[in-house]
Amino acid sequence: MEDLFQIGAVTSTHGLRGELKVYPTTDEPARYHKLKEVILDTGKEQLSLKIEHARLFKQMVIIKFAGFDHINEVEKWKGAKLYVTRENALELGEDEYYFADLAGLRVETEEGQLLGKVKDILQTGANDVYVIGRERQKDLLIPAIKDCVKQIDLENGRMVIHLLPGLLEASEGGVK
Repeated sequence: MEDLFQIGAVTSTHGLRGELKVYPTTDEPARYHKLKEVILDTGKEQLSLKIEHARLFKQMVIIKFAGFDHINEVEKWKGAKLYVTRENALELGEDEYYFADLAGLRVETEEGQLLGKVKDILQTGANDVYVIGRERQKDLLIPAIKDCVKQIDLENGRMVIHLLPGLLEASEGGVK
């Protein structure tokens, strides 16, 4: 299981006083108001930074880190990713999981047939859809609903699903 969760990406500077524009990659952009600290990953180094203040601006977050008061000190961070530790991640509700924990799970039918591994999650609005990568076959799309997903076992790295009629055929192009 991963211990860092991405919550944003720095897109540009904002003004001259060391503020940055961040594209939020979290379902809850308002969470930035409560955050005290993030990990900034430049690709070459990771820095633990204290947040002085953060505010929402259109579809972005404007963030200011303590001790960095000028544009020249922060412009090198354009393109960097922001992470939080598992301890600072949002609390999950019942039957909710972090994508980082689901990625790579083996996906099996109730009968024990291995179908592939979770490689992505599509957010459709009505419900999420798990993208199951299969060897030498098209990806299988499984709706994240109780009728399909019967068990998620993070300890053993597996997801057990019930294949609703037509799901397998639809992924193979058989249903028109």
